[in-house]
Amino acid sequence: MSQPMYIAFQGDQRIAEGDLRTVARLVKQAADTADGAILVFNAQTSQPIEIDLRGKVEDVLSRLPSTSSAAPADAEEPSEAPRRGPGRPKLGVVAREITLLPRHWDWLAMQPGGASVAIRKLVEDARKVHGARDRKRSAREAAYRFASVMAGNRPHYEDAIRALFADDQARFAQLTDTWPVDVRDHARRLSDQAFNES
Repeated sequence: MSQPMYIAFQGDQRIAEGDLRTVARLVKQAADTADGAILVFNAQTSQPIEIDLRGKVEDVLSRLPSTSSAAPADAEEPSEAPRRGPGRPKLGVVAREITLLPRHWDWLAMQPGGASVAIRKLVEDARKVHGARDRKRSAREAAYRFASVMAGNRPHYEDAIRALFADDQARFAQLTDTWPVDVRDHARRLSDQAFNES
């Protein structure tokens, strides 16, 4: 799996884009040299990312989430081995709870390989059949999430969002034309993935 990418804006201007460590370093430098709120997003999902900017650059980098593949190289290993739970962690299998009606559990119990195998097959089949639709929906939601934060008070925002959800790329481009360049370009990049997903 590729490393997540991030994007940061100070006001309407894009100030950084790249892996989390790179973005955090540039955000810290910008925060130390200029005024203005800085917002950081996952560049694909538009989920906001909180970066604690207290202290020096090294302090900021040391506090980045360890779940990112951008964890500090000198991070200490846990003193004890992590507790192993159910599942097959070496294969990436993770145990989680799901809730089903009794008739669903009855059906799963009759499947070859048991409930886990049957559920994995159902999920893989659904991913094959609905994968393009799911990617398009995710891209549309990411574009909407970003535009809501960065352009929610801009001219034609509501009409642009209607065009996004109506799958009208030309109208979306037209309505976002007056937005600040960096905001407009990123919103269009996100929406392109929704409009062009086959």
